[in-house]
Amino acid sequence: MDIGVFIPIGNNGWLISEAAPQYKPSFALNKTVVQKAEAYGFEFALSMIKLHGFGGKTEFWDYNLESFTLMAGLAAVTERIRLYASTAVLTLPPALVARMATTIDSIAPGRFGVNIVSGWQKAEYDQMGMWPGDAYFAKRYDYSSEYVKIMKELWSTGSSDHKGAFFQMQDCQMKPVPSSEIKIVAAGQSGRGMDFAAEYADYSFVMGTGVNTPKACAPTARKLIEASAKTGRDVGAYILFMIIADETDDSAMAKWQSYREGADMGALSWMADQGSQDKTADASGTASYINLPEGAVNFNMGTIVGSYASVARMLDEAATVPGMKGIMLVFDDFVAGIDAFGQRIQPLMASRADIAARLAA
Repeated sequence: MDIGVFIPIGNNGWLISEAAPQYKPSFALNKTVVQKAEAYGFEFALSMIKLHGFGGKTEFWDYNLESFTLMAGLAAVTERIRLYASTAVLTLPPALVARMATTIDSIAPGRFGVNIVSGWQKAEYDQMGMWPGDAYFAKRYDYSSEYVKIMKELWSTGSSDHKGAFFQMQDCQMKPVPSSEIKIVAAGQSGRGMDFAAEYADYSFVMGTGVNTPKACAPTARKLIEASAKTGRDVGAYILFMIIADETDDSAMAKWQSYREGADMGALSWMADQGSQDKTADASGTASYINLPEGAVNFNMGTIVGSYASVARMLDEAATVPGMKGIMLVFDDFVAGIDAFGQRIQPLMASRADIAARLAA
């Protein structure tokens, strides 16, 4: 089972709370996190792309780095870990992203991939005059499909003459081609998002659900399996979990409760407004799900709260979900959290016994 880290490219990570650790993103912080992840045997690290924050008292995600330039820097200071950068498809042409990915592959051969972000937060693009109109909500996966087709053509042949509804390539050239296959990652939770992943992605992120319910994501992972069966492709599920760990279950739960009580209501209100603008979205879509009121303080992602032993046990449970090929982790405090995982949690996990044994040898 792969373990990855969703690195803190935006301020305050993934807790929209005044009580959570407050910090700004930097290359130094992300270098520390990714190098620690590599030292603890993590298989991958992924950076999001976010172009407009949520405001509020915490100025949540008002401070963000850019994904590809960050990952290029991290590629140069790591040796083994796989790195995924995110492209907001409305902001960069596919031929340019294909060339950027090829360049990073030359820095870290065989270790780079691209996460496709079709876009749900209108303000990210409207602020730059790049929003194509609300009709885009219903067409965004069709747009993304053409986008990925062009990149894959360029990576495999060095040229593209793609003619579609959104892109017109005219003897588009890109050489050299990458040394290894550039993996594609997706994250849509809706039925259409799953179909897109099944057709074009190598991995798709699945939102965990609830607190201390590590197998509650199984129905969503099953939808990915069913969608992949239709395309005949093997697309693995990477499940996203937040880890809040401490010496005891009670102390960890106290931290989680304090984060919830300190929720930044101004930032949450802004996020809810943005999420409501897609009138075509169903309840399973990403924007709808992360805004559910019962747990939006952490985007309603699955959260594992407990002692180091309890967290290890629940992550082992998650490893048994059919179709699951990995877990991507976020932490309330990234530097302390990743050390706690590597030193106190991973050695107790049956599903990571081979990694723990290799590190201990």
